[in-house]
Amino acid sequence: MKFLVINGVNLNLTGKREKGVYGTATLADINAKISAFCAQNGDSAEFYQSNIEGELVNKLHEAFLNKTCDGILLNAGAFTHYSYALRDAIASIDIPVAEVHISNVHARDEFRHKSVISQVCKGVVCGFGSASYIAAIVGLKETLTK
Repeated sequence: MKFLVINGVNLNLTGKREKGVYGTATLADINAKISAFCAQNGDSAEFYQSNIEGELVNKLHEAFLNKTCDGILLNAGAFTHYSYALRDAIASIDIPVAEVHISNVHARDEFRHKSVISQVCKGVVCGFGSASYIAAIVGLKETLTK
C-alpha cells in the first residue's frame, strides 16, 4: 500500500521547537522512521509539508484526483482546530484519512481539545510522538484490507 503523509503548519520545525512537547526528532527523522516501517511491511510513503492551508487542501485534492495513494496521514498542526477548508477537503475525497498528532492534544491547552477535522477522518492517533504516525499506518492498513 502507498501512504501519503501530510504535515501542516510549523511541523517543519519539529525537533527544533518546543522540544518538551514535540521531542528532538526532526521531521526528516520522523519521515525516515515511517519510510523504514513501510519498507519492512511492503508499503511505501510519500511525504509533504506546508505551512500554507491552501497548499494542504491542494495536496488532498491532488491525491484524490490522481489516485496516488491508498491512505493519508494528516498532521494538520494548528489548522486541526479551525480549518473548515481542510475539513471540507477531507470530506470531499474517498481516500481514508487518519488525523495524527505527535503530542497528546487533550493534555494541552483547552483550544487544542477541539478538532474540526476528526469528524471526517477515519481515525485519530495522538500522544505517542513519532509512533503516532506508525499507529495510524497500522490502523489505516487494517481498515483498507477489510
